[in-house]
Amino acid sequence: MKKIKVLVVGSGGREHALVWKLAQSHLVDEIFVAPGNAGTAELATNIPIAAADLSALFHFARNNKIPLTIVGPEDPLALGIVDLFQAERLPIFGPSRMAAQLEASKAFSKQFMQEVGIPTARFGTFTDYKAALAYLAQVGGPVVVKASGLAAGKGVIVCEDETAAAAALHQIMQERAFGAAGDKVIIEERLTGPELSLLAFSDGQTVVPMLPARDHKRVYDGDQGPNTGGMGAFAPLPDIEPTFIENIAQSVLNPVVRGMAELGTPYVGVLYAGLMLTPDGPKVLEFNCRFGDPETQVILPMLESDLLTIILACLDRRLTPEMVRPRSGACATVVMAAPGYPGPYPKGLPISGTEAAAALPHTQVFHAGTRVEDGVLVSSGGRVLSVSGWGDTLDLALARAYAAVQQIQFDGAHYRGDIGRVAMSKLLGSGGF
Repeated sequence: MKKIKVLVVGSGGREHALVWKLAQSHLVDEIFVAPGNAGTAELATNIPIAAADLSALFHFARNNKIPLTIVGPEDPLALGIVDLFQAERLPIFGPSRMAAQLEASKAFSKQFMQEVGIPTARFGTFTDYKAALAYLAQVGGPVVVKASGLAAGKGVIVCEDETAAAAALHQIMQERAFGAAGDKVIIEERLTGPELSLLAFSDGQTVVPMLPARDHKRVYDGDQGPNTGGMGAFAPLPDIEPTFIENIAQSVLNPVVRGMAELGTPYVGVLYAGLMLTPDGPKVLEFNCRFGDPETQVILPMLESDLLTIILACLDRRLTPEMVRPRSGACATVVMAAPGYPGPYPKGLPISGTEAAAALPHTQVFHAGTRVEDGVLVSSGGRVLSVSGWGDTLDLALARAYAAVQQIQFDGAHYRGDIGRVAMSKLLGSGGF
């Protein structure tokens, strides 16, 4: 097979990880990234097109005869980039707009799970503020209040009691904290137990899981503070057996793909199930319709297989489990965030030490919110860098990731010091699954 050009859509740490993995493929000729960041620019050609500018992305792919486009973030999927490309016979990896509702609309997702029998938390869906308050008074607390639409990973508020939940409803429905994403709100029971992120490749018929990972959403150590887009992750989970993952595939992933096929919109792409391992068994917290961030930064370093080969097999409807081969050992990533994140944060902070960090063995610095300004690497987002390390054990992977973090400096840099460790203690304390 001849080498091909690839266009990757997005600008975060996930997209840098995708480019990094694709660049290792013997099947890749040239990689373009729209819009990319300072890290992707070292491996590919950045194109100044926003991820949500579907028309410009389409014309770039068509005019440059790009044989494959890979979509990183959720917004272009929700806007229908796959439908646009497919209508003009331009190959693209990701689910259709209809299938992407699994992430773009939590209300759709919860209803879909209920209809196909996927275990999830009890819930109510509301567009009327007073009706939501009345339901809350009926169920009490603790609950989780969610904006139904896309809110960059921040539209979920965990509430300890009814008072906190009422405040969350007011914030979302009255103050419009998440804009149109809060036009519809989900109130669901608060589940307890360790979390698990399970990503899988799907060709519309066959689903093949990747290694299980754990994301750390809260901004501060000890799982304190508000939710973020993710402050770190590790993979695999040390006490999750392969048979358990197979059971999740059968009870969660396969029903999604079957259900989508029955709706007439085959699910092709990456399916991400966010799960809570409750005392009553695994239950789905949410679905994402693409590679996770920062999970991608630990899953792809642990993928022995050629990523492009897997993606092309998905598009050709010939995916098999043997194609997705994990490496042994473990990987961990630590997100370095701007001061103030996930609230307002400054941009343009000079960054130093990334080259020293990248020179350490078995580590990789994935850029997220970065750009080069007058020859200087500076911050351009809330999550600035995602620093990954890998090794034979999770302890070694964590040590390498944190050693690399220590090499990097920018004003007010914030990162969690307990990635992996808190999660492991919770998992081991639960007695395993």
